[in-house]
Amino acid sequence: MDPKLDEAKAHLKEHGWVKIPSVLTKHDAARTLDRLWKAKATSEASGEETFQPILDPDPSNVRVFYLPELDEVFRDMLTHPTGMELTKSVLGERFLVSNFSANIARPGSQSMALHSDQSIVLPEPWLDIWAVNVIWCLTRMTKENGATLYIPGSNKWTCWDDVPANAPDLLVPFEAEAGDIVVLDGRLWHTSGSNVTRDEDRAILFAYYSAPYMRQLVNWTAKLPKELQKTLSPELKELFGLSHIGYVVYGDLRYMADKYPKS
Repeated sequence: MDPKLDEAKAHLKEHGWVKIPSVLTKHDAARTLDRLWKAKATSEASGEETFQPILDPDPSNVRVFYLPELDEVFRDMLTHPTGMELTKSVLGERFLVSNFSANIARPGSQSMALHSDQSIVLPEPWLDIWAVNVIWCLTRMTKENGATLYIPGSNKWTCWDDVPANAPDLLVPFEAEAGDIVVLDGRLWHTSGSNVTRDEDRAILFAYYSAPYMRQLVNWTAKLPKELQKTLSPELKELFGLSHIGYVVYGDLRYMADKYPKS
């Protein structure tokens, strides 16, 4: 057992977030950032928009969606042992990749709306953790360059009425270095910050995992090319939900026969 990882799991469960430093080396973070810019160009060439007005107030916020389709490096990140272990600690052994996307906050970009990941996909009450976001920092993340902002303790809120009128005043930044990850409980209320620097990008990836009984944000069966699907490992195929058999909570009903044996 890794005592530091155990502490991280406990912090995630209690506070709704945890930061793990240096999961990637600075070199690997820079290499992945270069691949991200190439993925952006590929995505735009295929007709995908990288500015989403329903998410962001201005095109200085760059969004790159469907990362697993665009480069093997992103597919590998989805099964990184640290991210997987922390996700398992709150979602259990089985879960799905709901989405994997990037946000590059360029100088002048403004903040998006305050939200929790579960509040925008599930009706209240939010009584348990049903989603996890693993944020991969490819650059440093500071208050000035648009760091993700969050409200401490908001992972305990279970309904819209719990969100106070002064919620935006309670936001504080996650500050991190390139190569760090920040893992968020799906109930934690957060938003992107504004990038007030003159010449510094803030680039992060969002690996969004969800409980296996939730519908994924992306239909990977339809999105991923069939030839690519054939090359995926069994682990990735399961994470993308590519099997023809859906998930059931108690798929083996023999446990009921043991619990209530016939007289």
